[in-house]
Amino acid sequence: MAALVPRSPTKEQLFELGTRNEEQETSNPPADEQEAKEKEEELSIPLTDGIQPELNHVPESTPDAPPTTQEQQRVSGFKILTIMTAITLVCLLMLLDTSIIAIPHITSNFHSLPDVGWYGAAYQLSGANSTRTLTPRSAKMFPLYYFSLLSLTYRSLICAVSTSSKMLIVGRAVAGMGASCILNGAFTIIAGCVPMAKRPPLIGFVTGVSQLGLVIGPLIGGAITQYTTWRWCFYINLPIGGFVAALLAFVRVPDQVAKSPPTSVIRTLPAKLDLIGFALFAPAAIQLLLALQYGGITFAWNSARVIGLFCGAGGTFIVFLAWDYFKGDEAMIPFSMAGKRIIWASCLTYGFLLAQLFCASYYLPIYFQGVKGVSPTMSGVYILPSVLSHIFAAVASGMLLGKLGYYLPFSVFGSVLVTIANGLLSTLSPGTSTGKWIGYQIIAGAGRGLGMHTPILAIQNTLAPAQIPVAMALLMFSQAFAGALFLSFSDTIFTNTLKTLVPKYAPSVNPQTIIDAGATGFRTIIRGAELAGVLVAYAKSVDRVFYLTAGAGVGCFTFGWFMGFKDIRKKDQVSKA
Repeated sequence: MAALVPRSPTKEQLFELGTRNEEQETSNPPADEQEAKEKEEELSIPLTDGIQPELNHVPESTPDAPPTTQEQQRVSGFKILTIMTAITLVCLLMLLDTSIIAIPHITSNFHSLPDVGWYGAAYQLSGANSTRTLTPRSAKMFPLYYFSLLSLTYRSLICAVSTSSKMLIVGRAVAGMGASCILNGAFTIIAGCVPMAKRPPLIGFVTGVSQLGLVIGPLIGGAITQYTTWRWCFYINLPIGGFVAALLAFVRVPDQVAKSPPTSVIRTLPAKLDLIGFALFAPAAIQLLLALQYGGITFAWNSARVIGLFCGAGGTFIVFLAWDYFKGDEAMIPFSMAGKRIIWASCLTYGFLLAQLFCASYYLPIYFQGVKGVSPTMSGVYILPSVLSHIFAAVASGMLLGKLGYYLPFSVFGSVLVTIANGLLSTLSPGTSTGKWIGYQIIAGAGRGLGMHTPILAIQNTLAPAQIPVAMALLMFSQAFAGALFLSFSDTIFTNTLKTLVPKYAPSVNPQTIIDAGATGFRTIIRGAELAGVLVAYAKSVDRVFYLTAGAGVGCFTFGWFMGFKDIRKKDQVSKA
């Protein structure tokens, strides 16, 4: 066999070798060459922390973004403790603001029972719009996490000083915009601080404790309402927000993706935020929610106004989809990202899971205060079974997941428990025993805790670092938009069912009188046998809402299977297990 002889360099290669250093010292590369180099760096992001090569795709728009840092700084000791304390508190604050609003007393104060869905839907809808418009760039642009925290706190003042139901709805919408970046920012910060192997227990801790805010909101809101006024449910955000801002001000959070200079960011800001997509999606969603609120309550379902709103929502949404397709990877919902199985499966699973939690946090207090007749504080105490089981399951599953590595079993089993629990809650009546409603809530809380953080881990384990902020923003968008839709659906179901059942169980009572009185006020105007009939109608109306949440549990179970059966541990850890 002939020996292999290396080729002699050509004249062109010798010339290039001789002049390379001189060119680097005396000139900068042309703009096109520099842009190509940046693109090459971004497309060759190192596959670390269990990232799968087949999904290592960065949208076409990423050459405009700075390259991913090759050596991520890790945080430990006092710094990670400070960061975890801060982001856990702010996530707790954000979700506390979702359910603390003392719905029964507000409806009685403003005579606004049909607006129950809007108090949550306005918050979630504005958060959904802002999440997809602002958050995907937060890791590459400004420190929007801190800005969102500050805006969430001061905008709570609008809610606190509201003088009407409409003003409160506007305040909730504005506050939702401030909360839009918080959860996504928290998970992105964790991803930047620790490697994948250490993320499950941290994410489990944050989700478990922060979701505590969602489930204990009625407890705190009830106590505040009973002993002060419901307005303090919003004033409470101010001192907590200030404390968290002070903690984060003295700790540097490592970036997963290097940030561009502020001057270059400002020049490209309008194009990056997709304001046109925002302007198209918002009216489409609002028209849909208005149609759902009006249908069968204010106007007949076949009225011109309701039909027109449905048609307007559909037409505007079609235009929005066309714009998204034209915009490409810079769109509010980029098809190249949303089309990935791991992303749409995680988003649908997370959306259904959070949607049923939002509905339960609103309508269980209505059941306890309206049907059982307990005080706001005791209503919150009655929700503790779901709170405690939720926290225990979330923390325990986070620790087990870090050891076992597979997230799919937790998601599937959790969704099964959630479905069963909501089916059982749909049997609540005025005479339901204490043991039953405690047991139902324990099952529901355990199911939520098991499955809450699995979509987050699925996305963070599968995608490249540069893709995680966009994917997490889509995940938070699905949570907020699903919450807005399901709260609106539940409000429509509850109010229409109440209007139908009150004449059946209390024939002499005007249903509109019950609706106008609010969730607790009707007890002051109805007495005797008529009250017993109204209580049955109220309980059955709440039951219909839990039919909806049981369906959401089925959605979690169905789409959870598509997240894939992957091991999030590193290969060396798997070999030792």
